[in-house]
Amino acid sequence: MEQVEILVLVLSFLILLTLGVPVAFSLGLSGLFTLIIAMDTLTALTTLAQRIGTAVDSFTLLAIPFFILAGQLMNQGGIARRLIDFAKALVGSFPGGLAFVNILACMLFGAIAGSAVASASAIGGSMVERMENEGYPRPFSAAVNITASTTGLIIPPSNILIVYALASGGLSIGALFLAGYVPGIIMGASLMVVAGWLSKKYEIGHGEKFNFKTLWVTFWGAMPSLTLLIIVIGGIVIGFFTATEASAVAVFYTLVLILIYKEINFKRLVKAILETVNTTAIVLFLVGTSMALSWVMSYEYIPQNFTQFMLGISDHPIIILLLINAILLFIGIFMDMTPAVLIFTPIFLPVVVELGMDPVHFGIVMVTNLCIGLCTPPVGTVLFVGCGIAGIKIEQVLKPLLPFFIALLISLLAITFVPELSLWLPRLFGF
Repeated sequence: MEQVEILVLVLSFLILLTLGVPVAFSLGLSGLFTLIIAMDTLTALTTLAQRIGTAVDSFTLLAIPFFILAGQLMNQGGIARRLIDFAKALVGSFPGGLAFVNILACMLFGAIAGSAVASASAIGGSMVERMENEGYPRPFSAAVNITASTTGLIIPPSNILIVYALASGGLSIGALFLAGYVPGIIMGASLMVVAGWLSKKYEIGHGEKFNFKTLWVTFWGAMPSLTLLIIVIGGIVIGFFTATEASAVAVFYTLVLILIYKEINFKRLVKAILETVNTTAIVLFLVGTSMALSWVMSYEYIPQNFTQFMLGISDHPIIILLLINAILLFIGIFMDMTPAVLIFTPIFLPVVVELGMDPVHFGIVMVTNLCIGLCTPPVGTVLFVGCGIAGIKIEQVLKPLLPFFIALLISLLAITFVPELSLWLPRLFGF
C-alpha cells in the first residue's frame, strides 16, 4: 500500500505540472491525493489544511516579507545606479572592465535586494546598454548579467537561506548567513575570471583609467546602501537582534535612505508595497503547500527510505555528493527555489548528515545548485528575465553563457568538497 501512495504522490505531481497547474497547487493537490488513499477524505482535507496553516505560522518567516519590501524599495529608490557607479570606479579599469562592473554590481545589489530577478532587472537594465556602447556583444552582456545575478542569493541577507533554516528544522540563520559570504564571493570571482579572459581574447571592453578621486566619491555615494549589510549581518552576529527583527530594521533603514535620496515618489512607493504583497503571498503559499507535502512524505517514510537507497548505492561521500549535486542541478532547472528547498531538504539532509556533512555546509551547497538552475535553460527564471531585459532570444545567449556556466560548476565543486569555505566564518564567530 505504501508503494501505491508514493506512486500516486509522484505521478499526480508530475501530471499536474505537465498540465500547467501552478507549482503551489500541484504540491498541495498531490499531497491531498496521497492522504486520501491513506485515510478518509475529511481527515485528509483537515490534515492538509492544518499542515499548511502550521507551516506559515512562524515568527522566522516574518523576515521574508520584510526583506522583500526592503529589496523592492531599493529597486525603486536609485540604489542600483549608485552601486553601478561604485563598481565601475572600483573594477572598471581592468580588461573587460564593464563586465567586471556588471558582476560586482549584481553581487552587491543582489545581496541587498535578496532577489536574483530584481538584480537581473535593475543591473541588467542599465549595464547591457552601457556595455553595448563600449563594444560588448549584447548576448555576451546578457550572459554576464544572468549568471552574476544568482550570486546575491548566496551572499546574505538571503531569503532562501531563511527558508532552508526552516526546512532543516531550525538551523541558525546567522550561521547560514555567515556561511554564504565566501562561496558567494568565489562564484563572483570565477565569473570575473571568465569575463576577463573572454574580453582579452576577443579584444573587447578595454578598461578605463583608474581614478582614486572617482572611487572615493562613488564609494561615499554607495556607502549608505552598503551599510545596510553591516547593520543587518552585524546585528544578527553579535546577537543584538534576530533575523526577523533585522529584516524590520532593514525596512526602516531603507525608508530613511530613500527619503534622503529623494528618488522615489508616492506612486512608486505604493508600487513597491503592492509588489511586496504579491511576492509574499506567492512565497508563503509555496511554503505552506511545500511543508504540507514534506509532512506527507515523512508520513510515508520517503526520507528514511531514500537515505537507505542512496547509502545502498555507495557509502563513499564523494560519489553520494556528486549524485546529489546532479539531482539538485536537474531539479533547479524545472522547479522554483522555495519549493525545491522545502521539499528536498528533508530528503537529502538525512543522507548527508549520515555521511558526516555539516547541515550548514549542505545548505550552501544546495542553494548554490539551485542558483545555477535559475540561469539554465529551458525553464531558468533569471535566464528569461535577463534575455528579456537585453531584448534577445534565449538561443542567442546559450553559446556565450556556456563558459560562465562552467565557471559556476567549478565553483560548486569547490564549495561542495572544501567545507571550510562555508564553515570557517561561522566558526570564527562562534556559530
